[in-house]
Amino acid sequence: MKIKEGDKLPNSEFFYLDKENAVKKIKSNEFFKSQKTIIIGVPGAFTKVCSAKHLPGYVQNYNEVKKKGVTKIICVSVNDPNVMKAWGEIQKVEDKIFMAADPFCKFTKAIGAEVDKSSKGLGVRSVRYTMLVENEVVKKIKEEKDTGACEVSAAENFILDI
Repeated sequence: MKIKEGDKLPNSEFFYLDKENAVKKIKSNEFFKSQKTIIIGVPGAFTKVCSAKHLPGYVQNYNEVKKKGVTKIICVSVNDPNVMKAWGEIQKVEDKIFMAADPFCKFTKAIGAEVDKSSKGLGVRSVRYTMLVENEVVKKIKEEKDTGACEVSAAENFILDI
């Protein structure tokens, strides 16, 4: 990833479905301003490790994360907002985690997290990472060397020292 601790997040936009299932856009700088946010970057909704460990870990550790002053948790994937909403419902994220779609890979490319998974039929996706952002500034990043692993970016490991 090209973004580093101490860097300000680039301006971008995310898509999501509201309660009426209408597609909405939100600018990243508006989303992260005056917030202490955990960003979970995943290669894809409904993929094995993302569904079995990465996202569920943050759902299960939500209360612990809130005790540490985190005001928002956002899960970002290079998928469309319909897929992200459906995945969030199946994972029972409720209002704990904001499911953000980056369908055009703009945010992912802006932070240098894109990875070509075409050989596996997935196209350009995101590396697996977890990031702590305070008021738009990156405070901590943990990136997996392999998108199939979820160790340093897993909730139980990432939240130990935030």
